[in-house]
Amino acid sequence: MQFSPSLLIIGYVWPEPNSSAAGKRMMQLISWFKQNKYSIVFATPAQETDFMVSLESLGITCKSIALNDSSFDKFVKDLNPDLVLFDRFMMEEQFGWRVHKNCPNAIRILDTEDLHFLRNARQIDGQEGKELGFQDLQTDMAKREISSILRCDCSLIISEFEMNLLVQTFKIDPKLLLYLPIWMDTKSITSLEDFLPFEDRTDFVFIGNFWHEPNWHAVRYLKEKIWPFIRKKLPKANLQIYGAYPSQKVFDLQNTKQGFIVNGRAEDALEVITKAKVFLAPLLFGAGLKGKLLDAMLAGTPSITTQIGAEGISGEFNWPGFVENNPEEFALKAVELYTTKLLWEDCQMKGLEILRSRFSQNSFEENLKQKINYLVENIDEHRLQNFMGSILQHNSLASTKYMSKWIEVKNKLK
Repeated sequence: MQFSPSLLIIGYVWPEPNSSAAGKRMMQLISWFKQNKYSIVFATPAQETDFMVSLESLGITCKSIALNDSSFDKFVKDLNPDLVLFDRFMMEEQFGWRVHKNCPNAIRILDTEDLHFLRNARQIDGQEGKELGFQDLQTDMAKREISSILRCDCSLIISEFEMNLLVQTFKIDPKLLLYLPIWMDTKSITSLEDFLPFEDRTDFVFIGNFWHEPNWHAVRYLKEKIWPFIRKKLPKANLQIYGAYPSQKVFDLQNTKQGFIVNGRAEDALEVITKAKVFLAPLLFGAGLKGKLLDAMLAGTPSITTQIGAEGISGEFNWPGFVENNPEEFALKAVELYTTKLLWEDCQMKGLEILRSRFSQNSFEENLKQKINYLVENIDEHRLQNFMGSILQHNSLASTKYMSKWIEVKNKLK
């Protein structure tokens, strides 16, 4: 019997690929499923935004759904999808039990985006100034997110570091996971001549969605700890700050006399990065892969970042720039990279090597295809081997169900 694929995506937000790496990631997945002839329904409880992609123009059916509302039960039962993709663990918590109840045969896939509990623990650690240990990771959020991973048939993990953390530290069965980073298309770049040259570039740049807390902290850190030192060495250089959804506190950092320029949203992030000479990303906490740094490599723009920023990207390869945690050393390396053409060009090639070797689009697309085919053909045996997941599914089905029904009744009484 031929498998007729249909996919329901339960989105945390409407995808905005020009605003965040998460939006770009979602559109990559949607594109892959479209190419593989899936019929796709995208459902989300989120409000529409001015910068969301028009999914309907791509032939995708869109559906607005409500949290804690039994109307979803009829919707998903009538749809009866072959696959359900949860966009982040919060959506699996909300809707996973309803999918399990109404469509028990549907394959359930979780796209983690990044491990939220890891990012959260690092943020707390950064504020308290203590070293992050295993005990710091055992938070309520970790228990929620890992429970969600265990309940699903497969979870897409964006970073090798996070794969190792889940398998080695939390002892998650690797069969429940698939390493699937953001993939990059480098076919149009064959040599350094395809990049905008050193002489035609100017200024430093940072870009990042300001709904994402690590980006705000990075920009403030740049303003207070790093940029004054760089500006002293390079008095004519500017730092161009771009990012979607900047609040007033971001614009308040602007100081044109000091060359610290806050521009707000970039219409084309890759074009902005391409014009800059050096990308600065002093990320103090976070998780997953930093799409902005992959974009910098694709644009041929050397970068300086922290260990958190570089995590999961370069592997055994040398970073296309520098990785520095100390703010003064960070600034010194930024000046060196900005003013040394041969070093700068060498870093360009290192970035291209990383993209070609570690983020090739074709290899990861094939891995995803093989994983889904395996699940389709072996789902019963796969679930039998995930006994802990079946326990969590049993218990969470009851607890989440009655909590949701209580909220639904409460809302109707308002």
